This record gives sequence, C-alpha cells and structure tokens, in this order.
Amino acid sequence: MTDETTATQHTATRTVAAYAAQRPNTPLAKTTVTTRAVGEHDIVIDIRYSGICHSDIHQVGEDWGDGIFPMVPGHEIAGLVSEVGPGVTRWKVGDRVGVGCFVDSCRECDNCRAGLQQYCTGEGGMVFTYNAVGKDGRPTYGGYAAELVVDEEYALRIPDGLPLDAAAPLLCAGITVYSPLAHWGAAPGKKVAIVGLGGLGHMGVQFAHAMGAEVTVLSQSLRKREDGLRLGADHYRATSDPAVFEELAGSFDLIVNTVSADLDLTAYIGLLRVDGTMVQVGVPEKPLTLHPFPLAIGRRSLAGSAIGGLPETQRMLDFCAEHGITAQIEVIRAEQINEAYRRVLDGDVRFRFVIDASTI
Repeated sequence: MTDETTATQHTATRTVAAYAAQRPNTPLAKTTVTTRAVGEHDIVIDIRYSGICHSDIHQVGEDWGDGIFPMVPGHEIAGLVSEVGPGVTRWKVGDRVGVGCFVDSCRECDNCRAGLQQYCTGEGGMVFTYNAVGKDGRPTYGGYAAELVVDEEYALRIPDGLPLDAAAPLLCAGITVYSPLAHWGAAPGKKVAIVGLGGLGHMGVQFAHAMGAEVTVLSQSLRKREDGLRLGADHYRATSDPAVFEELAGSFDLIVNTVSADLDLTAYIGLLRVDGTMVQVGVPEKPLTLHPFPLAIGRRSLAGSAIGGLPETQRMLDFCAEHGITAQIEVIRAEQINEAYRRVLDGDVRFRFVIDASTI
C-alpha cells in the first residue's frame, strides 16, 4: 500500500447505514448518512450495540429545543475498534470500546483539564455524540448506526468482564447515577434513597449497594418491589402513601432523583438529614417548584449532576467489572426501534432497550 493510498483512506468521508428521523416527531427509518473522514487521531468503531435512552426520544421530538435533521440518535455505544488513524496510540484494531454522551470538548478550559469534560466552558463547549455540530462543521451522528468515527481520546475501554450488550447503557444511564453517588459519598454508614426504578434508578440501586450504603427505593407504587430488592435495595417504599413522608422524615444523607416527573420537591427535601443533599438527574419538561423552608431548617441542599467526565466514566466501567454490575436489558432488532420508543413512553421496559447493531 502506498503512502498516497493511505492518505486517501484517511481523508475520504464514509457512508454509513443508520436509522434516522428525517424530521421532528417522525418514525425512525433505515437510511445512510455521510460521516466525517478518519483523521490522524481517530478510530472507527464497529458498533455492536446501542442503548435507547429516554433523551433520544426527547431530542427526536425537539422537547429540549431545535434539532438537527436527519437525526441519528444514540449515545450508549459499545463495539470494537475496526480501524485506527495513523497517529493513534491508545487503541488497536479489535479493542472493546464505548462512547457516551459526548465526542469532543475544548480540551483547554479548567473543567476539561480536570477531567470534567461534561462541564466544558471553552469555545464550542462539549460536542454531543449526536444532534450537534463537530469542530469540522459537520453534524454528529449517534449510535443507531453501523459504525462511528471518534477521536481516540473520547473512547472508553470496556473491560473484558462486561458483555457488550449490557455494557452499552452504562455509557449514559450508568454514569449518570454513578457520578452523584460517588461525588456525594455513598458509602458504608450512609443512607441513600433512589427515586424511581427505571433505566437510571435500577443502575443507582446497584451502585449504591456496591458502595456499601443502605439503599431505599422511593417509587410511586410497589409494582417493582421484587426487582428493587433483587438489585440490592434494603427497603422499597411507595410514595403514593402520604404516611411514607412522615415515617421517613429526616432519614437520608443522599437522595438521587432519577425520574422526569413533576415531584413535590418540598416533601422530598424533608426526607433529608441535616446537611443532606438531593440530586436531580432526571430532567422534567416543566420547571419544578420548591419552598425554601425545608432547605433552611436542615442546612440541606438541592443539587444537579450531568453524566461524568472521561476519567470518571472509565472508573465507573471498571467498578462495574469488579462488582459484576450491568444494565438489565432487552435486546431488540433495529426495525423495532419505533415500537421500543412507544414502550419507553408507556413505561413498558425492564429496564433498558439495546439495539443489536448487526440488524441495521
């Protein structure tokens, strides 16, 4: 192979099979998209599995603002390296890798230098895996596709002990709850409540349990009680019963709210101990209201958290391999994506859909 041939391979754009929404609120259908060329420090990932996140549905529906169409969703990506750029040093063909919610950032701001790329404040900010514009001016396309071109620095190693299908949701659902649990110190002697037992909540229960905390699930009903206890919860309480808020008042060091519903935050804040923190990771469509009195009388805090940076996400993957933690999944074929979206909206999933990318 000549140097000229090699150069051509790494400058040509790529045509990739994918499932995309052509317009807002339309079904996803099989198509092809043109992705960027493989650069000096890029790798190509042969996508094997891609998780379906509720945020995919929000973005196709433009619930969070205008979208870029055609849109190829997917930011829970697991696969194998199939090609490397000439300057790549971190990866080789055949490596097991994952990509989460972002594929680039400024790399120079204080947050990026601290490994908190999810909070990038530099020019252009964090570049989302899809529904964004990359530094090359091209739209980014996500994991509902046959392959992904990404900078080697923004891929993560998936340990051998984790199956690729069940590892895919860790790249969003997993890190979204791991990060606040780690940051606010879930540990032996701490009482942690997880609000909701869905795609995020079922991961939060497993993490908090493995970190040694006493774990309570707060759910609207007891319908998923057996699942919660099986995953590591010590207690499971139904918040539809007003007595629960009286019985558990002042109980928790940390509450992680994983649901995107309109909760009575004032009531939940009352469940915290002095200096306790409630962390929002679920993002409802409408603003939430809170009376400040329960915050003041207990020196309590209401906080937020968004995914995790590259170092923390790698620590999370390694933690999962060490403790045997994976997402509970239902693997589907690509032609079932629209049905899966409907089922997510109906709450009919235990607990995460994952697309078999070989069917795209």
